[in-house]
Amino acid sequence: MAAQAALIELLARVGAQGGAVLVTAAELAQWPAPAAAALKKQKLLTRASPAASAVCPGCANECVMPVHTLARADGTAASFIVCDKRDDTNRVTVAADQLLQWRCDVPALCQFVAAGLDVRQSTQLSSSDTLINIGMLRGDKRTQMLALRLQHELALTAGNSTIPLADLVTFVDDSFGVDAAVVRQMVDTAPPADPRHTPSTARREVRKLETETMYASWQKAYRALRKKNPGKSVVWYSQQLAKTPLAQGRNASTIKKHMLT
Repeated sequence: MAAQAALIELLARVGAQGGAVLVTAAELAQWPAPAAAALKKQKLLTRASPAASAVCPGCANECVMPVHTLARADGTAASFIVCDKRDDTNRVTVAADQLLQWRCDVPALCQFVAAGLDVRQSTQLSSSDTLINIGMLRGDKRTQMLALRLQHELALTAGNSTIPLADLVTFVDDSFGVDAAVVRQMVDTAPPADPRHTPSTARREVRKLETETMYASWQKAYRALRKKNPGKSVVWYSQQLAKTPLAQGRNASTIKKHMLT
């Protein structure tokens, strides 16, 4: 299995399940080590609660049985399976690492896509249970809401255009990513005809993003100005910034309020 194929398989499972999926430690050990390491590092896989059932190691039948866990006197835990299939077997010890499992879910995938495309995640809820908003993505020609569609296979959607997420994943320098060029091309060419994202909503998201960018520029300029001219009052710094193009017409009082946060 190639490293990229590991994530593609994970996406297929989440899409088929319509939500979170679990991967056992034994299965994860069969995947390419660089892929498993990247999935954990990028939080596509996070540690889940120990498995409540496991393949019994007591004999060759490999029955899947419930796991019981009891606390020892020294504070450690002992896990075991109670065999009811054989007369010569009772409790079968289960190693702790056999119960390890990892979780992948939709929020983790949305965060992965947002990070890969350098998109600020949206707090706006979608009107559909099968569409999860990720954030506003700027193309060369337009800005549109990017969303993750949950219908059998996971796909990114902008306007009325959709691309399967599995077709967009990359694995470069031991890290998973998303093909940003293809996604931005979709944003530029997709007509914003999806009724779930009205033009007014899109404009609000764009204005919010632009305002946050402006505030960040004030904060950066304030730090640089304070380093260049130490010992001045915050009012003085805000007045100097108000004279620059960074102010965008805002007064010193407004700049002072947001340059310190």
